Amino acid sequence: MSKRVIIKDARLSSDKIIELKNINEQFFIMNGRRKTYHILTYGCQMNEHDSEKISGMLTSIGYEETDDDTNADLVIFNTCLIRENAELKVFGKLGEVKGLKRNNPNMLVAVCGCMMQKEEIREKVIKKFSFVDIIFGTNTIHELPGLIYNAEINKNKSIDIIENTELIYENMPKQRKFKYKALVNITYGCNNFCTYCVVPYVRGREKSREPEEIINEVKALAQDGCKEITLLGQNVNSYGSNLEKKFTFAELLYEINKIDGIERIRFMTSHPKDLTDDLIMAIKHCSKVCNHVHLPVQAGSNNILNKMNRKYTKEHYLDLVYKLKKEIPDVAITTDIIVGFPGETEEDFLETVDVVKNVQYDSAFTFLYSMREGTKAALMEDQIPDEVKHERFDRLLDVLYKIVLERNS
Repeated sequence: MSKRVIIKDARLSSDKIIELKNINEQFFIMNGRRKTYHILTYGCQMNEHDSEKISGMLTSIGYEETDDDTNADLVIFNTCLIRENAELKVFGKLGEVKGLKRNNPNMLVAVCGCMMQKEEIREKVIKKFSFVDIIFGTNTIHELPGLIYNAEINKNKSIDIIENTELIYENMPKQRKFKYKALVNITYGCNNFCTYCVVPYVRGREKSREPEEIINEVKALAQDGCKEITLLGQNVNSYGSNLEKKFTFAELLYEINKIDGIERIRFMTSHPKDLTDDLIMAIKHCSKVCNHVHLPVQAGSNNILNKMNRKYTKEHYLDLVYKLKKEIPDVAITTDIIVGFPGETEEDFLETVDVVKNVQYDSAFTFLYSMREGTKAALMEDQIPDEVKHERFDRLLDVLYKIVLERNS
């Protein structure tokens, strides 16, 4: 039985927020400028859209965005935990900001996003970077104005983390990066638990927005001049699975396709195990849906796909590609590929190369396997040596570059 997801209005109206607005207005009158903020965003499009929500809230309480993080009144790190490289970048930049904070003690520093959902990393930030004033997670973005109030007015370190929640906060203000195109969440979280991935642990279990909320948001965007939308979810294909009234992603595409003013509809990401024939036909028949499917294969070996808990086989994946190309001859197919997953043999790797040659991808995001603490893959034996990962990675790129160049020339 599906679980009802509670919808909560997140409009900014509390007494503390009103007081904060008044304080910021007085700052403007006295200093001849607005308080400024700068957001450093790491990671995926979900994080990019979260940063747009953060910007919207800050603008609503009287802040103004600046590109100059050295002189901003508020610096926010919206972090990513998917790969170690992004994590290291955050720590490096925090070290730089420490000096800025020393020279400007009134500067507020906030760290949010996926990294803060991980207790060990959160504790590291609290201890090693004690100058950080505000910490919040992926489920508490709506609490930011109150956290700023607590840090600025009460002079307290503000921390607000919720491990998981069924709540979806609607009507949050957004400061969108572009006027002509927009990101629109349709789901939050993930239920797939791929063995290499931290997303279900840091963004929670999958929750679908009500179709009416999504459609109304897209209509409002169209009225504001937006021409292109990208529907976002960790797995858009499973949209609606936890709604009381069944409503599929294919049905959602048909409804959004009817909205006047919207000219292009994109979506990501599609999990192969949930790519249905109905969805393929929706992509085919909806004139505004771009003929592009980002379909992460991750690996071409059934052995590795099983160890990854991807829940499909190489044969099933190639069958999906065949169906897509049959129904939509000019479809562009892009993908994600991980090289060097634990236990990957030379034969396993060559299976991945074989898929690349068979599919003829238009583009691909390729990654060296990055061990993430707390995942099942991190505990697996037969971790691949770095030199082997890099050698295979380079060979894969040699194959990919030729295909992508030919497909896009």
